[in-house]
Amino acid sequence: MASEESKRQFVNFIFFKADPAWRRLPAKDRERGKVQFCQTATEWGHSGRMNVLSYTTAGMRADVDFMLWRVCYHLEELQEMTTALLATELGHYLQIPYSYLAMTRRSTYVIEHQHEGQLDSRGKIVPGQYKYLFVYPFVKTRQWYRMSLPARQGMMNEHIAIGHKYPLVKLNTTYSFGLDDQDFVVAFESDHPDNFLDLVMELRESEASLYTVRDTPIFTCILKDVKSTLDTLGG
Repeated sequence: MASEESKRQFVNFIFFKADPAWRRLPAKDRERGKVQFCQTATEWGHSGRMNVLSYTTAGMRADVDFMLWRVCYHLEELQEMTTALLATELGHYLQIPYSYLAMTRRSTYVIEHQHEGQLDSRGKIVPGQYKYLFVYPFVKTRQWYRMSLPARQGMMNEHIAIGHKYPLVKLNTTYSFGLDDQDFVVAFESDHPDNFLDLVMELRESEASLYTVRDTPIFTCILKDVKSTLDTLGG
């Protein structure tokens, strides 16, 4: 049986939105709910079963308040943790507007282009090394998959070369085929949002971008510990 070091990972980006009614609760009730939620999330993150990172999106999107980036080896663990979070007093006031499910795998196109932070042959990612995260679902056209691999590789070589011009932006590509509505979930980490903006502008000009169906919604997220993330809810 494959060890966890050699197995591919499940990756989930789960976004939460707090009901405004929660902010009208007495302060002691809001604080108790945050403590419960923080304790549950922290226990899962320290369990050895799952990597859990929390990000605030408050002030950057109107439809979500915060996000948990979760990486594990068993789908059931994502479900168990979500159930525990929603059972907290804060969880009773949370909606989940978006939740993206994916898995790791070695890239079809990254062969000769090895660089720091790239997925290894085991398909393992180590997230959370940078302050900012930019995440979005990504869907390619069916025409893209009908082309030969050499044709696609040529366009991806241009795509990869552009990415290498921005070494301060780390790419995490995870795969959703058959698991969720999108083909991929793409997550860029960086301490420099301006570098990411310039990278995306340049990628828009690449030939491969002609075969994009959808690459929205886009979420700009700020890494914080769970307590600090929940404090941005305003309660």
